[in-house]
Amino acid sequence: MSIDVLIADDQALVRAGFRMILEADENLRVVAEAKDGAQAVEAARRTHPDIVLMDIRMPVMDGLEATRRIVAGNDAPHVLMLTTFDLDEYVFDALVAGASGFLLKDVAPEELLAGIHIISRGDSLLSPSVTRRLIASFVRDHPRQPQPPPGLDELTPRELEILQLVARGLSNAEIAEQLVVSNTTIKSHVARVLDKLGLRDRVQAVVLAYETGVIRPGTEP
Repeated sequence: MSIDVLIADDQALVRAGFRMILEADENLRVVAEAKDGAQAVEAARRTHPDIVLMDIRMPVMDGLEATRRIVAGNDAPHVLMLTTFDLDEYVFDALVAGASGFLLKDVAPEELLAGIHIISRGDSLLSPSVTRRLIASFVRDHPRQPQPPPGLDELTPRELEILQLVARGLSNAEIAEQLVVSNTTIKSHVARVLDKLGLRDRVQAVVLAYETGVIRPGTEP
């Protein structure tokens, strides 16, 4: 089963480079390209891709607003943000808007392909060394939600523990090892946590955990 991908970037050479990398994988198919956020929104509605590779800084409409509009629809694709990291100040807001993760623009081809496959499986591209630090730094400057979101008080003690470990960037396998249970058990716990909180994926769970004080910036496993 092929994975349909939309590439959104204002630089033609960047789009061509990504297309070349993606087309080398027989399971990936580039269904459209867009040179700005507005085109990305229109192309997503027209082609219904599984994944959108979204640059943050684009003319007409930036990747942040485009992401908000794309994930707001029914059967929305997963958005994988492309960033220079040090220069982009809106990655946290993009994750809040519904992006499923991000990669550096100079990522190695094999990492880009692996990231797309991870996102397509419904997982989130979380790098404990980068994403967690990024979210934590931005949360320090964002006021916490005055009231806990619906569903948070419905989590069992074990599910709350799972949420905290997910927020620290641990994978299912790492959580299973720490709690001495099977990967299948952890996968079921994570799915229930996301369902109770009405979240799309693990990235949104990380954001919510920091915003609500379930986990605090700087805390360690």
